[in-house]
Amino acid sequence: MAHIGIVGGGLMGCATALNLLEQGHSVTILERDAGGLPASVGNAGILAVPEIDPLARLDMLLSVPKWLLDPLGPLTLRWQDLPALTPWLIRFLLSARAGTAAESRKALLFLMKTAEADHVRLGAMAGLSGHMRDTGALTVFDSAAARDKVFAHEAENARLIGCNVEALDVEEARRRVPALSGPFAGAIFNDGYKTFEYPLTFLRRLQALLRDRAALLDATVSRVARAESGISVTTEGGRTFTFDRLAITAGVWSRRFVADLGLKVLLETERGYNTTFMNPSTTLEMPVFFSEHGFVATPFENALRIGGAVELASPDAPANYRRAAAMRRKMRRYVPDLPEEGGTEWMGRRPSTPDSLPVISLHPGDPRIAFAFGHGHLGLTLSATTGRHVAQLLAGEGESALAPFSIARFQ
Repeated sequence: MAHIGIVGGGLMGCATALNLLEQGHSVTILERDAGGLPASVGNAGILAVPEIDPLARLDMLLSVPKWLLDPLGPLTLRWQDLPALTPWLIRFLLSARAGTAAESRKALLFLMKTAEADHVRLGAMAGLSGHMRDTGALTVFDSAAARDKVFAHEAENARLIGCNVEALDVEEARRRVPALSGPFAGAIFNDGYKTFEYPLTFLRRLQALLRDRAALLDATVSRVARAESGISVTTEGGRTFTFDRLAITAGVWSRRFVADLGLKVLLETERGYNTTFMNPSTTLEMPVFFSEHGFVATPFENALRIGGAVELASPDAPANYRRAAAMRRKMRRYVPDLPEEGGTEWMGRRPSTPDSLPVISLHPGDPRIAFAFGHGHLGLTLSATTGRHVAQLLAGEGESALAPFSIARFQ
């Protein structure tokens, strides 16, 4: 069996490592912030299988001008970063063409069809059970017309995925989630969503297992390089490792290693914000999406998280926590009992490609190297599926259906 290195120890790296260990390989994971709070811990904790629509699509583009007028709205652009973001934005516009968006939707559907089963399998490999709950999710709307328009589309997605959706009036929505005592016009319930245990707990459980079964090292990788003897990885501390094969699963930081390996990729951050209340006085029975405002509230055991929205900015730009406060303020329109004070604010960097398709791919010129990054809002949902595919790719068993996810599309 091979000695395989993984650059990046978030959910994507952990899922890849567990699948490689299952194949009998020796695995070393190098993570720049193993004890920190990366994007893997700030997610909404939802298995979002019904979300097969790419962000790059026409109806999304039509909403952009209105959103950009609100600096604390669902989408904002840090204008000083516009020059660096321009290539990504141009490709995003091109990807929103009807035919391209339809192909992206078809590709995401391929991944989503196995996402739940892959997470069940990953949990079994990690000795986890009960880490996903059958909650479904509610989406509330400010107008009945908006609800009915979305319902027609969600019903079509549900048919493809194999789940069920219901259009609810206000009374029924409040019966299911009593905390929704503020004004709204209706809701949609979708039983295709599941809720994970608290995201930080989930990641730490996987990392703890890998510290026992593999090598999980706190190290910042500075460079990767190809050689006949193997793939070398050098850390900022000056240590060099040589691996038989390598997987790069380092989120937005992956782009520097892609360049080291002679390739290009359009990868930027859709920065998201959240607030987490521990032992909250307000509880929800299931995740509640406020899609017209671009955020979601997720109940965990002894916690409530409110987060979402998109901020296009440099990964290193200062955080703007007014965006987290704006989501709390908007949620109080619907849930007046949400606390005014308390809660912990967080900002994370979702690694995103302009066509909304992650990179799940071998290096076009070197099958010893695999890439897995760029999942945007779907990192948790697709982590187990991606880990399985990466392990198969490195074993020379990749599926032809993975072609849309190849890094070759950026060369």
